[in-house]
Amino acid sequence: MSKTPKIEYYLKDGKIETFPSKRKKIIIVLEYLITKFEMNKKYAEKEINEILNNNHLFDNPLLLRRELIDNKYLSRTSDGKAYWRI
Repeated sequence: MSKTPKIEYYLKDGKIETFPSKRKKIIIVLEYLITKFEMNKKYAEKEINEILNNNHLFDNPLLLRRELIDNKYLSRTSDGKAYWRI
């Protein structure tokens, strides 16, 4: 039996309810979130925040956006005007 939590543990009504503190658990949440973004599509910051806000309940799209970038799930231009899924 695996001790790795499943994404369902963090979801309420299909949205992330809390952001975990442990790295292994953060990756589970980020892998779920990245599925909400299309490959080969550029997004404005406003669109990124909208997608993130539609998929979490704790009102912190900045945290989620930063984690997605820092963990190499999303990339962005140096001026922050365009984002894309890696």
